[in-house]
Amino acid sequence: MAIIAVNTRLLISGRVDGISRFAAETLKRIVKAHPEHTFYFLFDRKFSDEFIFSSNVKPLVIWPQTRHPLLFRFWFEKRIPIVLKKIKADVFVSPDGFLSLASNVKQLAVIHDLNFEHFPQYLPSHIANYYRRYFPLFAHKASKIATVSAFSKQDICERYRIKEDKIDVVYNGVSTIFTPVTPEVKLQIQKQYSQQTPYFIYAGTLHPRKNIVNLIKAFDRVKTKSLLPHKLLLVGSKMWWTDEMQYAYNEMKHKHDVIFTGLVSDSEMANLMASAEAMVYVSFFEGFGIPVIEAQSCDVPVICSDTTSLAEIAGTSAILVNPSNVEEIAQAMIRALEPQKRTELILNGQKNVLNYSWNKTASFLWESIEKTLHV
Repeated sequence: MAIIAVNTRLLISGRVDGISRFAAETLKRIVKAHPEHTFYFLFDRKFSDEFIFSSNVKPLVIWPQTRHPLLFRFWFEKRIPIVLKKIKADVFVSPDGFLSLASNVKQLAVIHDLNFEHFPQYLPSHIANYYRRYFPLFAHKASKIATVSAFSKQDICERYRIKEDKIDVVYNGVSTIFTPVTPEVKLQIQKQYSQQTPYFIYAGTLHPRKNIVNLIKAFDRVKTKSLLPHKLLLVGSKMWWTDEMQYAYNEMKHKHDVIFTGLVSDSEMANLMASAEAMVYVSFFEGFGIPVIEAQSCDVPVICSDTTSLAEIAGTSAILVNPSNVEEIAQAMIRALEPQKRTELILNGQKNVLNYSWNKTASFLWESIEKTLHV
């Protein structure tokens, strides 16, 4: 029986997305599949019982809350080593990649991507500086590393000079709530969100790295050149909204056709995705790109960037575009609505999503944990 400590500080009720989604979906499967092991979940605040997935999970709250680089260091370098020693942990698993440089316990870091190395300007400087200083150290400290795409593996290897056999690729999965919906549900969603009009959708944080500026420019071009009635739904938080994004929006001729939904629940997100005519995801940089396979699970055509991990994840099942080329994005949005192309994209998307499931993700992550235990 092994004692497995897990950094679960990002498992916060009502805020499960991205890295925390990866943690929740994999951990719930792993702890249930391995009752012979004891899992200590290390939180930095009062936790929700929804994350105590099985009787072999023992939650611990470790003060203080880690929401600033100084507190990152204190939590991981002062508090965590004491806890790992006290519980006699055999391994420390960190789904967000942060490790304890001060502990000698074997450690598995899940480093999802290195966006902060490529686009540090898109993060607050104190956060970007911390990541760029410490993640190379975490990568070398780790007994094993897991990451979510072959692209990210190569990026970590090259930038941090890590040997390839130290890194396992553990692809993300897709939730079973993302499925096609009936025409009646589509009409209901359109009535509620898009003024009873078909729409393109973008799902994710409204962040500069997600290329929102070129997306809304492309949509404006589509509306100007065609007679399409479509709206553009931007589903996500405006936390990273910038002056450049606001300027691009203000300059639109068809800004009244852009709808900001804000954050929505998981079930509502699934219905919004499944009711869209196409999903447009033209990020400059992604370590994986979960919305791509969420859309394809809903039989929704996908337009995405031909850069970083997106070409790897989507393959030939999406229309791939240069994210810096507004005209190319606009043309792809029109092509995705053509009946023959739409059918082709849906069928290829159905085949593509068979490669991804949270069950597979959990299985591969468990293999990485076992390798770490036996390093």
